Order: sequence, then structure tokens, then C-alpha cells
Amino acid sequence: RPSRAQAAMLAWVPAAIVVLLLALLYLLVLHHPHVPKVTVRPVAEDEVHAEQGAADDGIPCFDPSSGARLKSVAVCSADKVKEAVRRARGAQATWRDSSFAARRALMRIFSRCILEHAEEICKVSARDSGKTLIDAGFGEVLVTLEKLHWLCAEGEGALRAEYRSAGRVVFYKSARVEWHPRGVIGAIVPWNYPFHNVLNPLTAALFTGNAIVIKVSEHASWSTIYYSRLIDACLRAAGAPADLVQIVTGYAATGEALVESVEKVIFVGSSKVGRLVMAHAAKTLTPVTLELGGKDPLVILQGTDLATVIPTVMRAGLGAAGQNCMGAERFFVHKSLLGAFCAAVTDNAKAMRQAPPLRGNDVDIGALCMPGEAQRIHDIVMDAVSRGAALLAGGVLPPEASTSASATGERLSQFYPPTVILIPDGLQAEARGMRLFEEEVFGPVITIIPFDDDDALVAMVNDCPFALGSNVYGPPARARELGKRIDAGMLACNDFATCYMCQSLPMGGFKESGFGKFAGVEGLRALCVTKAVVEDRLPFIKTVVPAPLRYPLPGGAFSFILGLMGFFYGHSLGAKFSGVVRLIGASLPAAKPKAH
Repeated sequence: RPSRAQAAMLAWVPAAIVVLLLALLYLLVLHHPHVPKVTVRPVAEDEVHAEQGAADDGIPCFDPSSGARLKSVAVCSADKVKEAVRRARGAQATWRDSSFAARRALMRIFSRCILEHAEEICKVSARDSGKTLIDAGFGEVLVTLEKLHWLCAEGEGALRAEYRSAGRVVFYKSARVEWHPRGVIGAIVPWNYPFHNVLNPLTAALFTGNAIVIKVSEHASWSTIYYSRLIDACLRAAGAPADLVQIVTGYAATGEALVESVEKVIFVGSSKVGRLVMAHAAKTLTPVTLELGGKDPLVILQGTDLATVIPTVMRAGLGAAGQNCMGAERFFVHKSLLGAFCAAVTDNAKAMRQAPPLRGNDVDIGALCMPGEAQRIHDIVMDAVSRGAALLAGGVLPPEASTSASATGERLSQFYPPTVILIPDGLQAEARGMRLFEEEVFGPVITIIPFDDDDALVAMVNDCPFALGSNVYGPPARARELGKRIDAGMLACNDFATCYMCQSLPMGGFKESGFGKFAGVEGLRALCVTKAVVEDRLPFIKTVVPAPLRYPLPGGAFSFILGLMGFFYGHSLGAKFSGVVRLIGASLPAAKPKAH
């Protein structure tokens, strides 16, 4: 039994633990170092609307949800691109030697600025890409803030020298890997997330000590007017070189000039264009990371609670109007849940409100960013229906979005309704020939495929040209085991696309989805030159070439090598002893021949 003094001491233990936990919470969550405030001028009226009747040879920009003409941006020639790279390279010569503390300070400035300008960032994105403010909040701002947090918390650790074993022969050496900046990174990014697609490679490049030149899509160039202003203001606030980040706008020639001018290329986009980028980069042996298309599966195993899953399913298939590289396109549902699943998804899809995203807060789904996409998606849907697929919701092309409407010369409507398609049981084999199974839809279409056998399910899931992400719902152990069998670069168990919210993880896939990684430790290191370094562990122990191996080689040189192999790698004590004997014998002076 403890004494009174011991009891009194023990009584303080819970209180001490609480104090320690509160202190830890303060340090991890509540405490923040001072971060300068950055104010960015909002988009002005004359930056929104194109001047009527003015001659314009730039990139025509439009609001996809209204067809309204926006202010054009310049087309950067090859010479302008090379000049931008030259300025970036000059800035990088200084930035490459910056401390991690300075890089973290810049990331924190970006983070505060983005958080305080989140509403304007989302409105600009909605006007340029057609997505709702909610979709912009999730995909443009929230994930960018998470990336910045991870870079500040763990980025330095990912780039710090990593010590490795020196092996047996040179056991007395110290071996490590170092990661050094490459120079100027070139990024060619798509239109679906005009803010995050810029900030994602930008923050990684700057944190690794590189500069970056970013070529944005001609279909989402208008937003760079405001986003460039925000980026420049953050660089100034941090005292970073002004030319460290360059944004160029234009068409294919602009991208080609960028690829041939930089030390590393990151391309995010279609498989077709990715092949062209890789072919162009091959001319200069420029390394590339390709994050291409996806047709991610979402699997619903038997025993899944549909009530909790359906809201996530709707976001997975219809968020950002389906224009998400990690969006789910193929929904594999166990037959025991098929009826309830189809009913719930169909009712939800029919209840969604589609309208221009800046109309107000009562908009669930916005427009398609690229002109002509509604007709392309509708053709894919109708191909499936003609081959036996059942249309449960949507699938109606607005008259003003049809190809024939373009004959009037007016800009086509860029809306397509939330659509649900069921592949009837027994039609799975025939479905293989549908465009719906071969092509990336990249639109608001949920395709439901029933299954009742795990092996057949895995075969259907993997019978796909893409392998980016995957999602499996069900009992945790079953979800994990089945997920291991799916061809994909990422797996979310009992959730959707959470791998990307965990910014410590690499992002990327294989097959037609590309290769290489961005995000996470692997993504940071991919922007660096990987250098292997070996040096003396102790200054007084150095490598000395043994006498039997010095030129001109004596007769016992090869015997010495055989002895060395036996001593270090012999698989028994006898083999090692034999190696020692060989070493000694080869090291002895050769006997001089007797005179006759």
C-alpha cells in the first residue's frame, strides 16, 4: 500500500499528463510562427470582360457556364518561353542555396495568403473552369493548404541526406544519398483545377530549391491574371527572387518550347498529349513525370452500409462535374446491394441542381470546362445504351450543346446532366467493347456494374487501360485484401480518393495513367538530382591499394581477388578461412628463380 506522500505524488500524474497533452496540442495545432500578411488586389471589372470590338490576337477566354467572353491573355512565343526560362534560371542560382527555414517561411506566406483569399480564388476558378464554389473549395484550396502544411512539417526531412550501409568490402566508409535542386522545372498543367494545378508543382519546386515555369491550358488561362498576382505578392513578401516563378500561356508550340528548355518536365493531362510530350522530351533526354488519365473503380462489397456510402459515391462520380483525374467512373456493386444502390444513386442524381456556379449557393453541379465536351460525353453514353446499357438518369444532351448548334457560330452550351448508367447482369462481357469502358469519360457519368464473385470482379476491374486510383468499400480486412489485387497506383479503403489528401503519399499510376510520382516524399525527390556520396568514416582509416593490385600487376593479383571474395562472401567458416589463406599467399613476395 503506498504511503501518503506516494499517493499525493500519484494524484498529480493525471494532471501532468493533461498538461503535457495540452502543450502538445498547442505546439502542433494552435501555435503558429509569425507570418506576414499579403493583400492581393481582387479581379477588376476590366479584367473580367473582353473589350467589345477590340482587335485581339491572344487566347480567347470564356466563362464555360455562360459563354460570356472574358479578357484574353497573350500567346507566348517560343522566344518568350525561352526568355522566361532564362530569367527563372537566374533566380534559381540564388534560391538553390536558400535554407529550409527560408523555404518554410515562403510556404507559410503562401498558406496564409491563400486562406485569406480563398473566396476570391474559388470565384475565379468557378468563372474560368465552370465548377461550383464547393468543388473549388475542396479541389483548389483545401488540398493546396494541406500540401503546404505537409511541406512545412515534413518536407525538410524528405530532402535531408539519407545514410545507407556501406557494405562489407568498404565497411569503413560512410555512405549517403543527397538530393540537390535540378534547376528549372517545367510544368504543363490542365484546365480542370486552374489554381491547384499551378500551386501543386510550384510549391514542390520552390521547396526543393528549384525555379519553375508553368504552361497552363489554353482552356483555363484567364485565371492566371489573378493567380499570377497572388504568386508574385507572396514571393515579394518572402524576399524571394521575383523571377523564381514564371507562368506562360499559349498553345502546343508554347509547350514544346518549354519542354526543350528545362531540366525536368511534369505533365498532367491526357494520354495522347502525354505521349507527344514524352517524344519531344526524348530529343534532349529531359526526364518527365506523366500523370495522365484515369477510370478509377469504386467497389461496393457485400456488407457495406449504403446509407453512409451513397453521399460519398455522389461526390466521387459527380464532383466537379466528373472532371477529376481521380474521380470514380466505374462503380462495381455486389448484387445483394444492387437494387438499393441504383435507387439511391438515381434519386440523388435527379435531385441535383445544375446551373452557372456563380448564380448562388443553390448549385450542386456546374458546367464542363472545354467546349464540345457535352457532345463527346453524350456520344459515349449513347454508344453504351445502343449496346444494351440501361439509362437510369440524365443522358439528355441540351439542344444548344449539340454539334449541329455550332453552325450558328455561337459558343456551345457546356452543360451535361448528371447521368447514371447500369450495365445489366449478363452484359459485362459485351460491355468490354463499349467506349464507356475504353475511354476516360471525364464527365458527370456514373456507370454501375454488378458482380457476385471476387475473382470475376478483379478481372473486370483490371481489364482497363488505366491504373491511377482505386476505392474499395466493405469489411476492412476484405477491402484491404481485395484492394491489393487491383491494378492502381493508389488505394483508398472505405473512403474515396483520400490518398491525395494525405500529402505524404506519392500520386501517380501506371499503364495509360502514366508513370513517375508527384506529391509526397517521392514527388519531392523526383524534382532533384539524386547524388550518391561516399567518404571516410574516420580520417585515419583510408583506402590503400594493396601491393598485389598495384600496377604493373604481379602474378598473384587474380589469386588475391579470389581470396578477397572468399573472405567477405564465403558461405561457411571454411570458405572464409580459405579466402584468408589465398589473401596471405597472394600478398607474399614471389620467390626469385634460382640461378643455374
